[in-house]
Amino acid sequence: MKKAYLFRGFFYLLGLLVLALGITLNTKTGLGVSPIISVSYSISTIWNLNFGNMTLVLYALFVVFEMILHVIRNRKYSIKEGAVLEHANQVNLKLVLFMDVLQFPLSLIFTRFLNIFSGWLPDLQKTYGGSFVGSFAGRGLFLVLAIILTGAGAAMSLNMRVIPNPGDGIVQAIADCTGKGVGFTKNCFDVVNISITITVGLVFAGKLVGIGLGTVLAVIGVGRVIAVFNHLYMERMDELAGIG
Repeated sequence: MKKAYLFRGFFYLLGLLVLALGITLNTKTGLGVSPIISVSYSISTIWNLNFGNMTLVLYALFVVFEMILHVIRNRKYSIKEGAVLEHANQVNLKLVLFMDVLQFPLSLIFTRFLNIFSGWLPDLQKTYGGSFVGSFAGRGLFLVLAIILTGAGAAMSLNMRVIPNPGDGIVQAIADCTGKGVGFTKNCFDVVNISITITVGLVFAGKLVGIGLGTVLAVIGVGRVIAVFNHLYMERMDELAGIG
């Protein structure tokens, strides 16, 4: 049993690390960032603020909104099954809210990973301009790698069913409250984030900031990577982590 818990913790932390690396690499391609962090990226870029800190603020807002939705759901709706917030199916509201609160320290750790990788990874277009790495084709290859890392990291951390990343937790909370599917809710939430990012960029910078080919490919590709990753590795990882 102890060995299973060790595997579970290892896969969970590794998933967060890989997810942070994928998200950061996506931003470094200069081809557009993933929708879930596009708002914090645009704000940090326009006002020259720390990307990790702005993402922390965004995640904190997500968690607060989650808690409000869970209170509403507890009062007005029957609890529905959900893969991300599975703990909410059989426990009382206080424990659900406690699990939500735990997302705050998780967000702090995760966004520190973002800062570390952001400082470590160079801007591909500026640093390697004139070479293949800095070209559109080269950055496109790194974008594909970023999407693969993002999907694999998300799958590993979610499958361990510990504490969801706020970006995933908010989608599940909305889906639970509205009775809509997680996939549909995710797509709608991405559209909302993209719309906010476009508005912020046009109003305060006079141009699009953070929105591009990478944003579109992230919407399409991350979910597919998660599906393929789970098909290949989920059963074995669940066995090692003692998840039945």
